[in-house]
Amino acid sequence: MPDTPTLVKCLVWDLDNTLWRGTLLEDPDVALADEIRRTIVELDARGILQAVASKNDHDHAWQRLEALGVAEYFVLPQIGWHPKSQSIKTIADELNFALKTIAFIDDQPAERAEVTYHHAEVRCYDATQVAELTGLPEFSPVVVTVDAARRRSMYQAGFQRTAERENFTGPDEEFLRSLDLVMEIKRADEVDLSRVEELTLRTSQMNATGVHYSDADLRALIADPDHEVLTVTLTDRFGPHGAVGVMLLGYHEKVWHLKLLATSCRVVSFGAGAVLLNWLISEAAAAGAHLAADFRRTDRNRMMEIAYRFAGFTDDRCGCLDSLPGNDSDPERAGIEFRHLVADRRPEPTTMRVEAPALDSGARA
Repeated sequence: MPDTPTLVKCLVWDLDNTLWRGTLLEDPDVALADEIRRTIVELDARGILQAVASKNDHDHAWQRLEALGVAEYFVLPQIGWHPKSQSIKTIADELNFALKTIAFIDDQPAERAEVTYHHAEVRCYDATQVAELTGLPEFSPVVVTVDAARRRSMYQAGFQRTAERENFTGPDEEFLRSLDLVMEIKRADEVDLSRVEELTLRTSQMNATGVHYSDADLRALIADPDHEVLTVTLTDRFGPHGAVGVMLLGYHEKVWHLKLLATSCRVVSFGAGAVLLNWLISEAAAAGAHLAADFRRTDRNRMMEIAYRFAGFTDDRCGCLDSLPGNDSDPERAGIEFRHLVADRRPEPTTMRVEAPALDSGARA
């Protein structure tokens, strides 16, 4: 078992005799213990999403959550009479979270066993452990970033975007233009460090290597004139998406070395990854440089490999790669391969505005 457990991204609550005292069908005035309210508020502040999987009448239960003043803290409530394992799978799929990042708390051993039987990766907790949760390492991110503290509101805004998209009758590109999307790419500074580190830890499907860069690693790269650490944020008329991407770029004489590209799964449907790669390719073309991108297959990043191929990266060897350091001496880079591209000018995006610095390796050398 690893020393550092996988952080929980979403805690799913049962209601009766777990979140509140008593059973709603027997007592319409079920109460909320102070320690549970404190746990809900604290987990929310840490950026851990919370949902509900309860066997109850939906309208009645939701009205009680509203009356207790905690309904706003819960996303994707699954309140009905279907199995809890089904509810949890629905929540994970809607959030695009791996099941190993989901936790479930319930007072009934049979309900926890049913979930474990179908989803062994989901961590289950007895209702008596509520007060302990905030002290457990899996619920304790090392750093709580600005984006983490507002993660719930960003996801709730995302659900509104999705609902509007489903009701939009025009072409998809027209809908994206209607959002007034703005992508900002900037050089990372001290304030951004924790957001960058969090992205490298939390992002698995759109992470090209799975390599974790610590705070110390990032500080060293920011201070190195031969490297760029770039952060990517996205906003639209619904509000900020927060930090949605990070690039680590190394400059060499003939080639720019893209050591890490990670983008949030939340913005895949907006084409953010393609826009980001095309911007970088155009910048490299302006500098007369080739691009070499690190890639290491994981069990979840097939989408990133496809993104590289759509952008034009290949497995072909090129003499420019000889100037790059090998991977043999660094265990952290074991299994990493190069993807190569002869950079060319790319057209401006039609669905969003990009605000970014000009990259000039000579100016930083």
